[in-house]
Amino acid sequence: MAIFKPTYPKPLPAGAELFTKAGERWARWTDGRGRKRTAKVSVDGRKVLIESRTWHAKYRTAAGPVRTVPTGCRQREAAAQVLADLERRAERVRAGIASPAEAAAADAAGTPLAGHVAAYLEYLSTKPGKGGRPRMNAQHLSDTRHRVGRVFADCGFKTLRELNRAAVERWAANREAEPDGMSAGTLNGHFRAVTSFGNWAVSTGRLAVNPLARLPHRNEAGNRRRPRRALTADELGRLLKVAQLRPLADFGREVVRADGADDRDNKRSRKTWTRAPLTIETIDAAAERGGVALSKRPELVAQLERRGRERGLLYKTLVLTGLRKSELAALTVAGLELNGPRPFLVLPGHATKSGKRAETPIRADLADDLRSWLADALFDARSAARAAGKPLPARLPGNAQVFNVPTGLIRILDRDIAAAGIPKVDDRGRHVDVHALRHSFGTHLSAGGVAPRVAQELMRHSSIDLTMNTYTDAKLLDLHGALLALPALELGTGAEADRAAATGTDDAVELSRAQHAPKHAPTFKKACQKRGTPDKTAKNRRNTQVAVSGCQSKDLHGMALTGKLGRVGVEPTTHGFSVRKPCPQVEQKQALASDSSAACTKSADSGADTNENRGTAPAGGELQGDALADALALVARLPGLTDAERAEAVRRLLKGGNS
Repeated sequence: MAIFKPTYPKPLPAGAELFTKAGERWARWTDGRGRKRTAKVSVDGRKVLIESRTWHAKYRTAAGPVRTVPTGCRQREAAAQVLADLERRAERVRAGIASPAEAAAADAAGTPLAGHVAAYLEYLSTKPGKGGRPRMNAQHLSDTRHRVGRVFADCGFKTLRELNRAAVERWAANREAEPDGMSAGTLNGHFRAVTSFGNWAVSTGRLAVNPLARLPHRNEAGNRRRPRRALTADELGRLLKVAQLRPLADFGREVVRADGADDRDNKRSRKTWTRAPLTIETIDAAAERGGVALSKRPELVAQLERRGRERGLLYKTLVLTGLRKSELAALTVAGLELNGPRPFLVLPGHATKSGKRAETPIRADLADDLRSWLADALFDARSAARAAGKPLPARLPGNAQVFNVPTGLIRILDRDIAAAGIPKVDDRGRHVDVHALRHSFGTHLSAGGVAPRVAQELMRHSSIDLTMNTYTDAKLLDLHGALLALPALELGTGAEADRAAATGTDDAVELSRAQHAPKHAPTFKKACQKRGTPDKTAKNRRNTQVAVSGCQSKDLHGMALTGKLGRVGVEPTTHGFSVRKPCPQVEQKQALASDSSAACTKSADSGADTNENRGTAPAGGELQGDALADALALVARLPGLTDAERAEAVRRLLKGGNS
């Protein structure tokens, strides 16, 4: 319909010169930049009407009402083109060529982005939170405002039409390239904020599609700037001690001379002395001095002691339950079930991170501490009611908070760990903060042998990977002790076996080796089935089964001493096992084995002997007894032979031929 430049009132500048032009009153003045300015004066004569620098357009929408929108153009021709586009879209909707939603999205695309961001934040402020929370978390709302505003400002986005994924990706790459660039977690937080804004714009018809969808998130696991660590049992003990004593011990710190005190003219100046820092060695004495210094103020001493007791119990509850700081702050008296055989606490859905109601078991010693704490709180409430002349309460209100969790708990914890001699950052760059106590809970569960699935349930994690990797500090696990669960393996040599045979202790050697063989190289049950570790370098495995004795059944010669055995396949010769000749018991087992009777009878006949003919060789040239065993051992240790060549050599020895 028309384009125009609207005006807005502004107070009449001091020293402005008034004059009349074409029957209207005008003002002339010099602005702060030294420029001459003129503007119309309002009817009352107290304000000037400043003309906008950009043109606005007035047109009739497809629904009928007249609408005025800013064009953002400083040139009249450009503003006229914007007006023509608006009228063309309205005509397309009236003609049924385009839908009203498409027209609305097209209209919103050219409007200033700041208005859409303000509408989005207003929507978030009225949106219910998780778990029945009446409103969304205030910190989340503040973070969203900061992140969306920063990305859009740095990328130079002015309107919805200008939003594009490539510009945001370039912004993220520039932030990472900075010397102290953003971490992966921070970048992902910005990505989630702008993506959620785009989804909201689509749902409200302001955009047809979300141009910021599917932004490539960074890998947070490999780029953590502040990894946390778990505290050891000794560190936790020192922390609880310091937490209880430090409120009173701060009043008993010793006075020491400050650095540079000797250089000051006024030797009695406050800057010449300071208080010595508390340590785990001096905190007991400092607490005693603090009690003496405040002996005339018993109410303050009792208050400080109660504060220390609450702080120690607060830390203990965090470590033994794995609660988050916000969950501990929301814990009420009604959420504690301490009198049953299995005490537990209940967290309402609005207090948990997942938004679901949760029940967490409590150790018996912690339950005793909480009962005592609540009993003292009831005693204090009754004392206050008695002093005020009010009825004495029979019990604490169910909605009363169990702990007064201060907002600056992280600063209090930093002072406590400093006094306890616990480094804030260890040699691996890992930090200690309030949430590190939850890491300590998960780590000590794993170190205590708790099953991973049970630990996941106690941590209330949706993924066991989060419990085992993120919330388990491997440095506190007994990795060396875990190796003791592995079997003890003995590594022998052929020479050792020969010495054992010469001294008559070879049976003991064979028995000790046989105890491990079924666990590591079982080769029984099925005929000729290879169950040992395959030799992948051998090209042909059909005829390369080499036994360490004259029989093809490896189990019959000390590998497995019990069980019903059949003919089996074996892996190539292992030097850790000695070579023995068949014994009469082996011959009986060979005769009973249905699958191997034909193959083993010949070996048993050629190798059978008694103690009387040990070490003798018949006139026919056949090797028997120890001579045959030594020859077989030699073949097993010869280097450079393939499995087929080694098998042929063994076959010739058994027949009495020369290898």
